[in-house]
Amino acid sequence: MESDSGAIAARLKTVQDRIEAAARAAGRDPRSVALVAVSKTHGIRAVRQALAAGQRIFGENRVQEAASKFPQLRAEYPDLQLHLIGPLQTNKVKDAVALFDVIETVDRPKLAAELAKEMQKAGRRPRCYIQVNIGNEPQKAGVAPHDISALLALSRDEYRLPIVGLMCIPPADEDPTPYFTQMAALAKAHHLPILSQGMSGDFPAAIAAGATHVRVGTAIFGTR
Repeated sequence: MESDSGAIAARLKTVQDRIEAAARAAGRDPRSVALVAVSKTHGIRAVRQALAAGQRIFGENRVQEAASKFPQLRAEYPDLQLHLIGPLQTNKVKDAVALFDVIETVDRPKLAAELAKEMQKAGRRPRCYIQVNIGNEPQKAGVAPHDISALLALSRDEYRLPIVGLMCIPPADEDPTPYFTQMAALAKAHHLPILSQGMSGDFPAAIAAGATHVRVGTAIFGTR
C-alpha cells in the first residue's frame, strides 16, 4: 500500500535535512549534493506526491517500469529528471535513450557501443556514468576498478559517449566508507565531476566521502 502524500513529503524533508547536515559536516555546500529519489516498485501516485513536495530527480531500475510511469509525469513536470540506476540490457537501449536523462550503469564495451549507435540515431544524448564494481563482487554488475581507464577511453574517446561520472553500490555487509573513499579517488583520478554513491542506509557517509548524487528510496517512499 502506498503511503499518503503527507508521509512522503515528511520523509522527503527528513532526507533533505540529513543531506544538508552531512554536507555541512563535511565542509561542503549542501547544493553540491543532488538527491535521486528511487521510485522503483512504487506507483505513479507515490511519485506524483514526491513531485508535489518539490522533488524533481528520480531513479528507476527497470526501463519497462519507468516507461509505464514517467512519460505522463514528464508532461506535467517538464523539469523532471530521470536516472536509470539498474542494469541495462542491450535490447532495451533504444527505449532507455528515449526515456532517461541520465544512464548511471554503463559497465561494458558492448553496451557503450549500442548506446553510442542509438544516441546518434535518436539525436538524444543522455549523460552517462560508468558503474564500478567497487567490491569486486561476482554477483554484481559494474566494471572492475582497474578496468575503468580502458572502458572510459573506449566510451568517451572512441564512441563519444557523454561520460561524466562514476556510480557504485558497495558490498552490503561491510563498512561502506572505505569503498566510498576509493570511489572519490577514482573519480578524481579520471577527471570525472560526478560521483553517484550512497543509499538510504549510508548516504551521510557517501556525502562525507564526496558523493555528488545519493540514491535514496526506502527512506522516502517506505517499503512496498
